[in-house]
Amino acid sequence: MKFEKKLHEGILLSRYKRFFADVELDGEKITIHVPNTGSLKAVIEKNPAQPQKCWFSLHGDPLKKLKGTLEAVQTEEGAWVGVNTSNPNRVVTEAIQNAIDTGTPFLKEWAEYGFYKPEYKISKETRLDGAFFFKEIDLDNAKAKKHFIEIKNTTYRSKVDKKHHAQFPDAVTERGQKHIQEMMHLMQQGHKCELIFAVQRNDVDFFSPCDLDPEYVKLLKKAAKEGLIISPMIIDISRDEVKLTTKKLDVVL
Repeated sequence: MKFEKKLHEGILLSRYKRFFADVELDGEKITIHVPNTGSLKAVIEKNPAQPQKCWFSLHGDPLKKLKGTLEAVQTEEGAWVGVNTSNPNRVVTEAIQNAIDTGTPFLKEWAEYGFYKPEYKISKETRLDGAFFFKEIDLDNAKAKKHFIEIKNTTYRSKVDKKHHAQFPDAVTERGQKHIQEMMHLMQQGHKCELIFAVQRNDVDFFSPCDLDPEYVKLLKKAAKEGLIISPMIIDISRDEVKLTTKKLDVVL
């Protein structure tokens, strides 16, 4: 996914009220939008002695209070971490659609499918991020077997047994627990299900569920035993684009 314009690089001064950030660009303080409801633990470090670099867009509309959007923050160790939670769904959908259009599978798990429907509703209350079908005609066939996916934005990093792990979630997530339970129910009906953990940083080598939500850890382990596909995939970000890579992290449960 290409950005409309090359991102600006500045200094992150502060993030507050979840959705606001003050950044410095060429000596000027600018207030921009933070498209992330999470805590951004292990991403934004409060260390006045070491200001963090950041990448952001500016829209140029003088009538808007927030002048742009925060896209990435550089950690104290130098890694760039994407913070826009809308990007993972966009780049995964883009990679899937490009693969179907070109006939070149992005992942082997997706190779047998010829149609993909994003934002697929599985009940009156719930929709998952997408579903693969063997053929487009199967979209209207309630009995057709599907491959469901749910995408989880992942930015938290922790050290486990002296190794760097990307972890999800970074707080208790009842919504995430519900998605796993629903996917287990779908698998019992004969469908395939896959959780894609879209890791917006590349300074990790493993993925594991985070014990900040013990119930989520318990459910994920149970679902994995029942056949849930767990795909922690690295998303690369630069000042020009953000894209899904084929790099999968090793999963530790």
